[in-house]
Amino acid sequence: MPGQTAEPDTGRYSIAAVDRALDLLEALARIGPAPLADLAKEAHCTRTAGFRLLRTMEARGFAIQDKARGSWRLGARWGLLGRAASAQGALAAVAMPFMTALGQSCGETVYLRIRDGVESETVAAYRPDQALRLYSDVGRRRPLHAGCGRILLAYAPDTVRKQVLGMRLPRFTPATRTDPDWLLADMQRIRARGSLLTAEEVEPGAVSIAAPVRDGSGLVVAVLFVAAPVLRVRPHRARSLLPIVLDTAARLSVALGADEPVEPETHPTPQPPGVSGPGLLARQAG
Repeated sequence: MPGQTAEPDTGRYSIAAVDRALDLLEALARIGPAPLADLAKEAHCTRTAGFRLLRTMEARGFAIQDKARGSWRLGARWGLLGRAASAQGALAAVAMPFMTALGQSCGETVYLRIRDGVESETVAAYRPDQALRLYSDVGRRRPLHAGCGRILLAYAPDTVRKQVLGMRLPRFTPATRTDPDWLLADMQRIRARGSLLTAEEVEPGAVSIAAPVRDGSGLVVAVLFVAAPVLRVRPHRARSLLPIVLDTAARLSVALGADEPVEPETHPTPQPPGVSGPGLLARQAG
């Protein structure tokens, strides 16, 4: 399927003990703090193997046991690894093959953004070799209320949403929505349909087709989107690209540890999503 990226053949290099340890760590991240029995069941290993692995991790500071309750949780040393992974661009490195496949499939620019406080930041970009393109440099920051960054706002903690909606929000174009009530309602619509199409909210003449990216805990950690000039992406083409963007975001999420997506052929036919914009694409309800 377009946008699908071939997975590397790593099975022949697999070490069973390491696989079990990583399965246990992912289980601990998903359901911890939790007792050994629950973790072993979640990681599909025996209690004996799980206990030995947890004790080994505990000795290195990667797991902690609550002696009174018998439950286990991740240790503080994982924070160091998480910060190092972020500093080394791990998310962008994992995402780039998926973004390249998507960009080559549709012939448009593909971006990945994350939330940093009350702003979004571009962390990766794929640009096809075409004369007419839209550019956003890696590292560029934007407010969360306008354009595809609103997906990140929709899935942000309540405290972040309240902080953003309480701010004086900048208007970039006539299509930029700054009314807190409209934005709050639109965030509910985004969470309901799991995607967002926008037109000219940040840049005149620009359309974006966006989908959320999740990690192994199920949290939305990024937004993947195709950006293109409205001259090339009329309403019918924007909607035709949406399933490919959704599929790519789902597969990237799996690569980050999220649950396997439903195969595309079993998906119900996508309903045309609401789109923000001054008559260029169908408006969102409300």
